[in-house]
Amino acid sequence: MKKINDQWSLPFRYAMGIIIFILVVAFLIYAREAVTMLVIAGFIAYLISPAVLILKERTGWSRKVAVNVVYFTALIVLVGIPATLTPIFFDEIQLVAQDVLELSQDFSNFLSEPIQMGGLVIHLEQVGESLAHIQDSILTPLPEEALQLIEATSINILWVLIILVAVHLFMSEWPKMHSWLIHLAPEPYQDDMRELYNRLRNVWMAYLRGQIVLMLVVGVTFTIAW
Repeated sequence: MKKINDQWSLPFRYAMGIIIFILVVAFLIYAREAVTMLVIAGFIAYLISPAVLILKERTGWSRKVAVNVVYFTALIVLVGIPATLTPIFFDEIQLVAQDVLELSQDFSNFLSEPIQMGGLVIHLEQVGESLAHIQDSILTPLPEEALQLIEATSINILWVLIILVAVHLFMSEWPKMHSWLIHLAPEPYQDDMRELYNRLRNVWMAYLRGQIVLMLVVGVTFTIAW
């Protein structure tokens, strides 16, 4: 009886590899915006994942509980700080904008009349009218621009929600995802993959801690000096 060969031939494997590579590249190009958002979500999840491990080790909680505590705490801080500071900065920006508009209006009124310097009369009425037209065009939003703003805001809110959901998913399911990625390698190389992952993780975490400390030092220094 003839034995059936269940192994793919070398040319067929090369062809399938090229096809799969082309499909993956095409998918990344077509869905590049979604891929970018998932990368951002993965980075955020990786950034706050050490807090999950520390909380899990010190409290003995399950990973799910630790993830929920860290995630919602970070979410409250992320939303609470801007919500607290926005009214303050909004009032300041509103006062500055009002002063700029009043200054522009006074300057436009000043240019609308002839300027006399001794026996010399300078006419800048056209400049004043042009300035007034520019001011009106800036302060009068077009309906199309308002619709575009609403559309862009809605899309951005949708992406933010996707990032938030993806962050929680990555933090909760990372052990399973990590195990799945390791098992993609052939069995003789899985230990090497784990060692490589641990080394890359240690190097990356050391670099990340250094960057965070540097940003804090620079921020505090500039705040005090300013």
